[in-house]
Amino acid sequence: MKKHLNTLYITTEDAYLSKERETFVVEIGHKKIFQAPIHAIENIVCFGFKPMTPALMAFCAENNVGVSFLSETGKFLARVEGAQQGNVLLRKAQYAIADIEVESLKIARPIIAAKVANYRNLLLRHQRNHPDMSTDDVVTVARRLGDRLAEIQSVETLDRLRGIEGECASAYFGTLSSLITSQGVDFAFTKRTKRPPLDPANALLSFLYAILANDVRSALETVGLDPQVGFLHQLRSGRPSLALDIMEEFRAYLGDRVMLNLINLKQLTRRDFEIRESGEVRMTDEARKTVITAYQKRKQEEITHPFLGEKMTVGLLPHVQAQLMARYVRGDIPEYPPFYLK
Repeated sequence: MKKHLNTLYITTEDAYLSKERETFVVEIGHKKIFQAPIHAIENIVCFGFKPMTPALMAFCAENNVGVSFLSETGKFLARVEGAQQGNVLLRKAQYAIADIEVESLKIARPIIAAKVANYRNLLLRHQRNHPDMSTDDVVTVARRLGDRLAEIQSVETLDRLRGIEGECASAYFGTLSSLITSQGVDFAFTKRTKRPPLDPANALLSFLYAILANDVRSALETVGLDPQVGFLHQLRSGRPSLALDIMEEFRAYLGDRVMLNLINLKQLTRRDFEIRESGEVRMTDEARKTVITAYQKRKQEEITHPFLGEKMTVGLLPHVQAQLMARYVRGDIPEYPPFYLK
C-alpha cells in the first residue's frame, strides 16, 4: 500500500522549528501555531534558513524526513537528511547508464517526447476551452510541436536532442501569453527569463518549478536513485540532474497550469510582485503562500496514471515516476514510461 504524505512549507520570516516529544512544533513570536507527529509529513521545506533546533534535525533524520532549505525566491540551497539507505547496486547501474550516451538516450528521448507532447496538450486544451480566444499562433505552435515528436524519437545524439528541446521550449514560451486570458498586460510573457526573472509571470513560474524540482528530488532519494546523476542534463556540481530530467515531464502539468490558473482566476495580481533595483522581480511573502496553497491543492486532486491505469493523487506522480525509473534502471521493465497528459 502506498501512502502519499504531505510536504510542510515554512515561508514566514520569523518561524522557529523545534521538537516536543514525538512531534515537531512551529512557533512564531514564541507562540505555538502548528504541531504534528513526525510521521504525518514526508518533507519540510524552508524558504530561507529558518531557525531549527539540532534535536529536531536529528529527529527528522532518524525518521527519514528530509529538511530542504530554499532561498526566498525558491532556489534550492541545501538539504539535511539521515544516513543514505538507497540500494548501492541500483545506483551503480544508474551510473553505468549515465556513462554511455546511447543508453542515456533510451531514457532521455521519451522524457523529452513527453515534455513536448504535454506542452502541445496544454495548447490544444486551451484551443478547445477557448475557441473564441485561440490565436493562429497557438494552432501553429501546437502543430510544430507535433511535427517535432517524430524527430525526437529518432534523434541519435544527446546534443541534438537538447537542441530540439530548446527549440520547442522557445516556441512554446513564445505563445504562452495567448493562454493568459485575464490580466494580460500585467502578466505579459514574451520569453523565459530565469536568473533573474524579469517579469511577474517568470517569477511565478520559477517559484513553481523550484517547488516541483524539490518534490521530484525527494521522490528519487526515496527510491534510492542519485538525484545528481541524470541522463539528459549534464553533470554539474550541486545540480540535481536526474531530478531535472524527470521534472521535464511535469512542467506543463504541475507548473504552467498552476501558474495560468493563478493568473486567470486573479488569485495573484501585479501588487503581489516587487521589482528590485537590479530589475529582478520577486513575489511577496503573502504571494508565495498563495502559490503554495494552490500547488498543494493541485497535488490533492485525483488522476488515473496513464501507464499504470491506477487512481492516485497528483502529488504521488513524482514518486511513481521515480519508482518506474528505478525499475527500468534495475532491468525490471524494458523501457522507461514517462508521464503523458491525456
